[in-house]
Amino acid sequence: MTSATAPVLTGGCQCGAIRFALRAPPQLVSICHCRMCQKASGAPFAAFAEIAREDFAWTRGQPAAFRSSSIAERSFCAACGTPLSYRRLAGSSIEIMTGTFDRPELLAPTLQFGTESRLGWVGSIADLPSKTTLQNYGAERLASVVSHQHPDHD
Repeated sequence: MTSATAPVLTGGCQCGAIRFALRAPPQLVSICHCRMCQKASGAPFAAFAEIAREDFAWTRGQPAAFRSSSIAERSFCAACGTPLSYRRLAGSSIEIMTGTFDRPELLAPTLQFGTESRLGWVGSIADLPSKTTLQNYGAERLASVVSHQHPDHD
């Protein structure tokens, strides 16, 4: 990616040691429920934005990698542990975890994979009672929290 090309989307890890940019929109945004993605993300499913390798660049730092299977590698920040990507070894794209984008709300999934491992309660999440962070912690306690998270921009 050249400096003359303005990124379409940017993102990075929680501590800011790793940053990335896209120069084209993702080809696909999906959710994977497979057991490997559950373990790699530490969550009930993983959400990914698939990007052609030529439209993607690490712009700060280089992530560490773990070869999670004979066909794929997953990257993460060695400093803070943020899961960052999934990449098929023989593929021409990289899949970036949507939660690591600066504007994850722009990346709505359109397809699900690994549904044989989908947890039975996932479909009813939107119906659960909910609270905002302010409601959960209260104004006084929330005001005392010092975040060490990198802001969602450079």
